[in-house]
Amino acid sequence: MSTQPMRPGLRAALSLEYPMSLGVYDSYDDAQRAVDYLSDHEFPVQDLLIVGTDLEQLERVTGRLTRGRVIGAGALSGAWLGLFVGVIFSLFDTNKASSFVVTVGSTVAFGAVFGMIWAAVGYRFTRGERDFTSVSQVVAAKYEVLCEHKHAQRGRDMLVEMDPMRAAQQEVRRAQEAERARGATQPQQPPPA
Repeated sequence: MSTQPMRPGLRAALSLEYPMSLGVYDSYDDAQRAVDYLSDHEFPVQDLLIVGTDLEQLERVTGRLTRGRVIGAGALSGAWLGLFVGVIFSLFDTNKASSFVVTVGSTVAFGAVFGMIWAAVGYRFTRGERDFTSVSQVVAAKYEVLCEHKHAQRGRDMLVEMDPMRAAQQEVRRAQEAERARGATQPQQPPPA
């Protein structure tokens, strides 16, 4: 899997100097709602960043890919391109004696033949390594709202006002994680005899 290089200006726009977490949300809508709440209450939202974590790629297989389907799709794609070219030719045709239907019909037919050949050659080069069609999407399991350190405490306080129950649940979760981390670093003591 390859990634495109990020432009330097974009990298700077998508980073914070000293990020601190304001909260972790189960859905993007919840994270967006928190940012919107902060925005409505005059918080400097230009210092926020929503980060999707625990990324997963989902791919739904939609069907079998056969030579016939490839050639049919190529013909249809080529016919659409031929229709477009034919209409353009007809608009600029100075010889009004030629028929619109003949011009468009011939470019549609030529486009369909060209599309079939092009698709068949492309399919041949794959050697049957991917004989199915699919749609894919990258999704995040959690969304974390990060903030510049200088505004973090104010942002947390404002989000507590927004949803006190959620804030309490997050505080309990943080305490449990800290306790687990402490337990993992301390040596186990044998029970008293």
